[in-house]
Amino acid sequence: MKKPTMQVEEIEPRTIQRADVAPTDGFSLIVDGHFKTRYESETAARAAGAELLDRFPMLQILIYDAATRVRSPLQ
Repeated sequence: MKKPTMQVEEIEPRTIQRADVAPTDGFSLIVDGHFKTRYESETAARAAGAELLDRFPMLQILIYDAATRVRSPLQ
């Protein structure tokens, strides 16, 4: 007796962000020298960085602006 197979309707392709390639738009967190999450606004990136720094104060966190290619420390 064959088992019924489940058919997946459509699998959405994942957008994978490489940690060694700088993003081309938006703002990103740089945690201990590695690119992490991308954000649309600087305020969202700073809020996420501040929350992460509160939980783990030993981390070095920078905010990367892709438009100007500037890394600024989280204060």
